[in-house]
Amino acid sequence: METGFPAPPRPAPEMSSPDVAPAPDFDLAAVDAYLHGVVPGLAGAPTLERIAGGQSNPTYFLTYPSHSTVLRMQPKGPILPSAHAVDREHRIMAALAGSDVPVPRMLALCSDPAVIGRQFYVMERVPGRIFSDCSLPGVEPAERRAMYFAMAETLARLHRVDWAAAGLADFGRAGGYFSRQIARWTRQWEAARTRDIPAIDQLIGWLQQHLPEDRQTTISHGDFRIGNLIFHPTEPRVVAVLDWELSTLGHPLADLAYSTLGWRLNSDEYMGMRDLDLPALGIPTETAYVAHYQRLAPDFGPLLPFHTALSLFRLAVIFEGIAVRASRGQASAQNAAEVGRLSAVFARRALEAIDA
Repeated sequence: METGFPAPPRPAPEMSSPDVAPAPDFDLAAVDAYLHGVVPGLAGAPTLERIAGGQSNPTYFLTYPSHSTVLRMQPKGPILPSAHAVDREHRIMAALAGSDVPVPRMLALCSDPAVIGRQFYVMERVPGRIFSDCSLPGVEPAERRAMYFAMAETLARLHRVDWAAAGLADFGRAGGYFSRQIARWTRQWEAARTRDIPAIDQLIGWLQQHLPEDRQTTISHGDFRIGNLIFHPTEPRVVAVLDWELSTLGHPLADLAYSTLGWRLNSDEYMGMRDLDLPALGIPTETAYVAHYQRLAPDFGPLLPFHTALSLFRLAVIFEGIAVRASRGQASAQNAAEVGRLSAVFARRALEAIDA
């Protein structure tokens, strides 16, 4: 299934620079007692550090003398039935354990509301580098090229996973992904709409009229981008894929298109780099990145303007939702109002992709 309204887009947390949490809004002693009962070899008392980034699912470093872990939980208070599904995150990463898709090792999932009143899970902390800036600051040009190709290789490996054999046959619906996505985000746009953005209305009509064949099904990450990858501390290879909150069964080219949006957006337009000197940085072109993916996953067809436009339409609606929540005082990100202005920008970029 496609899960509930996604988290506001955010920069990925810098795993090396956590914020110390002065007072968690949950019973740490209860979490500690639960984990001592289910994690073999766990020893000592934990320290807790909140990971910065404004995630919709609060995330912490939970460090024991015997284990370095990450604690991820649902937010406090009422939530929509299909939102903040940390059990789905745990399930997909547990299912991928032992595959050639690198994921953190899952240690525990607690679905018992008697413990702290909400679901949480704990996973192994993977050492490495996370980049919230897709220009990969501090990295040599040759390594940047290798890192982007490693990103393409990781996505291709994910899409080659036999999801039925991995026990994920009921993780979503096979086929029809694009039509469901158009319907879903059109509904979200109408629900969030407080102003006219003609480009979004134009996009909806174009997408409905240009629906490509949609019979292929793979695992879809849903938010596959450079900021959701952990790279090896010194090597240009991916050692873990994070943030599976939007994962489902979907179409592989939706993930591929979303992963290329950095080439379509400017550096002040969320995860963009179009206005940067990419040759000087050593970052490959979008064409080279896509070709590298397709050499490893050649059976999914060409990346079309439709796929890019759909990804940008989705982002436009998400950002409009952030703007609405900010206007109501409900958005958690400090820059939510500023982020919300980007909805019209993304819609214009989608029309550019169609007209190119």
